Formats: sequence, C-alpha cells, structure tokens
Amino acid sequence: MSKKKKLKIGLVGGGPGSFIGAIHLNAALMDGLFELAAGAFSSDPEKSKLRGEELMLNPSRTYSSYDEMFEKEKALPEEERIDVVCIVTPNHVHYDPTIKALEHGFHVALDKPLTLNYDQAKKLYHAIKASDRHFLLTHTYSGYPMIKQAKQMISNGEIGKVRKVYVEYPQGWLYKLLEHENNKQAAWRTDPNKNGKAGCMGDIGTHAFHMAEYLTGEKVSQICADLYIKIPGRPIDDDGVVLMRFENGASGVLMASQTDTGTENNLKVRVYGEKGGLEWQQELHNTLLVRWPDRPDEIYRAGTGYLGSLANENTRTPAGHPEGYVEAFANLYRNFARCIYAERAGETPKPEWKDFPGAEDGIRGMAFIDHVLASNKSEQKWTPFIVEK
Repeated sequence: MSKKKKLKIGLVGGGPGSFIGAIHLNAALMDGLFELAAGAFSSDPEKSKLRGEELMLNPSRTYSSYDEMFEKEKALPEEERIDVVCIVTPNHVHYDPTIKALEHGFHVALDKPLTLNYDQAKKLYHAIKASDRHFLLTHTYSGYPMIKQAKQMISNGEIGKVRKVYVEYPQGWLYKLLEHENNKQAAWRTDPNKNGKAGCMGDIGTHAFHMAEYLTGEKVSQICADLYIKIPGRPIDDDGVVLMRFENGASGVLMASQTDTGTENNLKVRVYGEKGGLEWQQELHNTLLVRWPDRPDEIYRAGTGYLGSLANENTRTPAGHPEGYVEAFANLYRNFARCIYAERAGETPKPEWKDFPGAEDGIRGMAFIDHVLASNKSEQKWTPFIVEK
C-alpha cells in the first residue's frame, strides 16, 4: 500500500459526558489511522466549545453546529479538511447530518440505527448508494474476533446448513422509570420522538437481528413478534420476543429486554447446523464454543494460531489477553479506514477489510423495527419480512 496520511475526523455529537461519543473516538484513534481534527460536539455552542477544550482541539475547528462544520471544512484545502464525519448523536439526529456530510463529499461513520424511522432510512439508503463515499454503520458486536471466526466457519460449511438460530440480548438497566430520575440516557432512549417508535427492539433488538443475519449469512423472510411494556408509564416497548423464519428454511428465536433486573449486556447467540453448533456470548467474548454430535465440544480462543483469516485480521493481542467492546468498535473503524486507503492507492482491499456493516445492514435493521411493530399489533401469526427501498 502506498504512503498514506491519517484520516481526519470531524465528530458530530459526543459532547461533555457522552458515553458513546468517547467510545467511538477511542476506537477510531486506536490504530493510528485517524486523528480528530474538528467537531460539532453539541447543539449547545458552549458545550461544544467546552468539549473541544477538553480534547485540546484547535478552537477554530470547534463548531457550534454540524452545518457550520461541513461548510467551513469543505472550504479548507484538501490536505487540511476533514475526511470522515463520525456521527454519535441520538437517533433523531442521524438522518440530516449524514445526508449533508455525504453531499459535502465526506465519508461517514454512523452509530446505529440508520435513522429515526423507516421513511428516512429509504431516502438515506439511496443517498448512500448514489454517493461515491464510504459508509460505516457501527453494529459493534460484528467486530469481535470470535464472531468473525464463527461467521467464517458457517460460511465455509463447517457446521453444515443452518437449521436454528437463537439470539438474545438481555439488559436490566431500565428495570424502573429511570427516565423520571434525570437520567439523560434513559430519557432519550425511552422517548419515541428521539429514539424512534420502538424502544427495546429499536435499541438492542436491532443488534440481535443484525447478529442473526450477519453470523449466518441468511436473510429473515418472516417474523412473529410479541412486545411488552413491563414498566407502567413507559411509552414504548422495553421487552419482547420475535420468532423468525429464514429464506433457507432455518428457524430462529430473538429475545431482547431492558428490564431483566440485574442483567448487564450479555448478548448471546447460538447457531445449529446439520453437522454441528456454535455458541458465543459477550461476557465471555474471547471464547467460541463449538459443539459436535459425535465428539467432545471444542473451545476456540481468540489470539490462537488455529483461527481463520477473518478472526486473525481482527485480533490485536496474544491469547489470554482480553479484547473487548472498544476493540470491537476499533476493528470496524480499522477495516473502514483500510478500504478508504486502498481506494486512494488504486488498490483492491482484502475481503477481510470489507467486512463491516453498511447501508444494507442499516435499512434491514429499520425494516426489522417496522415489521416487528406491525406483527405485534397483528392477529396474524406470521407476517412477511419485506425490505422496501
């Protein structure tokens, strides 16, 4: 690969005290491929200025709005302006900055979900496809090395044709009305005007859905959903179950909850095929359990020499040294950057580098939300899963 300079990031969101903004920034900077060059960190200009100072950013590159940042950065010489816009705002501020960033010629990394609603998603999908810019949607969990290993094993046919998929994402943090206790995260995530019309299923159910399709390589064709509001007074769902049918004939069960009291973030997936099965969970993220019908279970571990190319390309430390949530994010950012660099050098990126979520994953996630809500209201047992674009 030819000599390259760091890709300059302009951050939208991630103001003082932001959780996800700090995660994105740390992940992007981990491999030395990106540098923070500008930011519109908050809709409050004073908070944006404060965050710029905390990050020791040049005051002239700290902006009061993303509109101002796009206009002023675009006017800078190519060697100085930002290359990538990283958007880490609540869901209702995804569509507009993404569209405008693409229009100004910037690559975009966007925190999931794609947009606030399905109508916006369709418009944004076409804008991304019509653009010559690269687009990353950060479905974090697809960045874990042992998820990469499981995906490659399934793709290679090692467990045979997929028959059954179980994916569950239990959380317990919304076990009570935290949104009434001055909790900023709870307030916007339970507000349909900011989070979208699905609560739990829109927030973490979409992660579970993406995991089921990403890992197996199979597409959902029908669903049957049952959603709940476990905490009285909450306007949108905080718990639910979705039965799934896949195009290849496999069946699946998706469970997601934010009211499983005492539970943290133990995303878990099990896939069973004709020849064997695979199990992974985030709380034991360096381990992949492989089950066989005629011999003992096998335990695959991250950082070991027997793993495939997809896992190895996304592993950073030797076996026994845990890699976690931030590294999974960083793997997505590193692959994203490598594809940009390859394009600039007139080279073809390695297949492993192109393995990060994008527009297709985004619109399928938004379709999932709409179909789940429709299925929950319907008296029909099964409803078709159709992605309109």
